[in-house]
Amino acid sequence: MSITEDKASDGLGRRIRSERETRGWSLAELAGRADVSKAMLSKIERTEASPTAATLSRIATAYGLTMAALFEAVAPVHARLQRAKDQPVWRDPKAAYLRRQVFLHPANPLELVEIELPARQEVGFPASAYHLIRQVVWVISGRLTLMEGAISHELAAGDRVELGPPSDIVFRNETAQSCRYLVAVVRR
Repeated sequence: MSITEDKASDGLGRRIRSERETRGWSLAELAGRADVSKAMLSKIERTEASPTAATLSRIATAYGLTMAALFEAVAPVHARLQRAKDQPVWRDPKAAYLRRQVFLHPANPLELVEIELPARQEVGFPASAYHLIRQVVWVISGRLTLMEGAISHELAAGDRVELGPPSDIVFRNETAQSCRYLVAVVRR
């Protein structure tokens, strides 16, 4: 899987600002709720900085949304058939983790997200990101170490794990090859 540009990021800053303004929140209020600095939020909203997956997760949680919902306004109008080329793709600037939103629809609580985690990279999310959702992770190719709090899950291609009660999560690829996995999310 490869992309030439980060199509989903184009409207992400506008979406984050719109959500904040709809709620009548100042940058300071969002910063406090998301535990992200005002300066960083301002840069994200102006598309002068690209947020990491962990930062996006904290912003989404502050809004009471899933991370996928932040991309929802960026995505094309929902159709029952969506070609791979039309699925929103976003790359984390720190870990180069690639996130493809395979399925998201407001009327359906299921979300499907394909992740490509490069060799020797990791991405972590705070427990607060999991209060609104349940997740199952299924490894498509490669190997994945998933740290669920103090519990370590070693997953190979074909393995799956259902995440338990909310805890800090780290997705880690300790190998020399890329790892691809699918995350099935059910919104509560």
